[in-house]
Amino acid sequence: MIRIALPRFGSFDAWRDAARQLASAGVPAADIAWTGDDAAPELFAAQDLPPPGPQPVRASRAFLSLARQVSTHADAQRWAWLYAGLLRLQDDPGYLANPADPMAARFGKLAKSVRRDIHKMHAFLRFHELPAAGPRRSFAAWFEPDHPILEPAIPFFVKRFADMDWLIATPQGTARFDGRLHLGDPVPRPDLPEDASHDLWQTYFANIFNPARIKTQAMRSEMPRKYWKNLPETALIPEMLNDAPRRVRAMQDAGASTAPAFAPRVTARIRHAPDDRPPATMADARAQAGRCTRCDLCQHATQTVWGAGDPAADLMIVGEAPGDHEDLQGRPFVGPAGQLLRETMDRVGLSPDRAWLTNAVKHFKFAARGKRRLHQNPNAGEISHCRWWLGLERRFVAPRLTVAMGASAAFALTGDRSALTPRRGRIEAAMDRGPVLITWHPSRILRLTGAEAGAAQREFAADLRQARDLLAG
Repeated sequence: MIRIALPRFGSFDAWRDAARQLASAGVPAADIAWTGDDAAPELFAAQDLPPPGPQPVRASRAFLSLARQVSTHADAQRWAWLYAGLLRLQDDPGYLANPADPMAARFGKLAKSVRRDIHKMHAFLRFHELPAAGPRRSFAAWFEPDHPILEPAIPFFVKRFADMDWLIATPQGTARFDGRLHLGDPVPRPDLPEDASHDLWQTYFANIFNPARIKTQAMRSEMPRKYWKNLPETALIPEMLNDAPRRVRAMQDAGASTAPAFAPRVTARIRHAPDDRPPATMADARAQAGRCTRCDLCQHATQTVWGAGDPAADLMIVGEAPGDHEDLQGRPFVGPAGQLLRETMDRVGLSPDRAWLTNAVKHFKFAARGKRRLHQNPNAGEISHCRWWLGLERRFVAPRLTVAMGASAAFALTGDRSALTPRRGRIEAAMDRGPVLITWHPSRILRLTGAEAGAAQREFAADLRQARDLLAG
């Protein structure tokens, strides 16, 4: 019997290295005893492993992604099941695509439970503010997940709360952030003090509570009682439920009167009447764009997403259209593509804060798939309708150089719909005669994989360096 002890953190990578070597040597699943991360802090001992064998070991991207999720399930047999799944993959590479396959169904069920647990941690973890010695505020939180999900769940908090120090403690381990992330062993549940933000949050929670839409079974399904003890707002729920009938009656008594018969016609005329008056300032243009009905995209998007940044910038960067994140927040380039853009700009010496960031189209275009909103490319008509707003931004900013990211931005600025590949990295004239540097859109880079993604990323960075040098010269 070969015994493999995995570490508390980095356990999946350690399992993958060991499993590859064991599968290459042809070791059957029944001859291996996997020790989970809750039992051994050290990596597996190399002498426990047989030397690699002659058999090549293959694992698809889909299997590795699924296995990484399953690896953070609480079931002690997860490592053995994953190794058995890896062995089967060598002879039956398509079994994961069969939803009726028992092994594929088991992996899917485990992964779904892990994803749900990570979502609950992101939604129901509450920080408590602690005294801070330095300029950065300090917070701590306690959370009790069903699975050892601290490692995959923690990047969300690192990105969202990078400007403060914090500690997240769970029964399976701790994560401490002070500008850098430190993962550590479990500690006893800390005694966390109440703070002023809890009162503010409770006030907000009480005011958004809608007594006319109470579905207690659905509420308990989305917010199980096991989380209530660590959430400050849940202390208000019993009283709000008891008071709900009275509040519903009060809402009915104070209800609005019936609108006159002509109201829908008036509303329709207002909604479809574009405001073509030339605005005097950037602020006027932004407010006017917020009421834009030039195309049908305004009917489904959450809001108009206007440009942001330095209105006196020498550099304007134009993308295609807002994505899901941008539509919800009302700001451009805050999603994954925006993060890649900002990271690349920082790396080549361009400050995002000293540029004007905007899109060729100001409303999010999407196709609904259940609860998801899948991005769709704007068509030529929608780009042409929105060229009015892009022209106003260019008039107020008056950039010395514009970077067009992607085919939609290039068409909006130059009127040229030809292929982007031979134009990338070149300077073209905008329709208002300003210089335009053509490059890839970051979302295209994120869709690529392997060597193609690396090459596109290098080309994108080179184009931004060219923009930096042109502005400097």
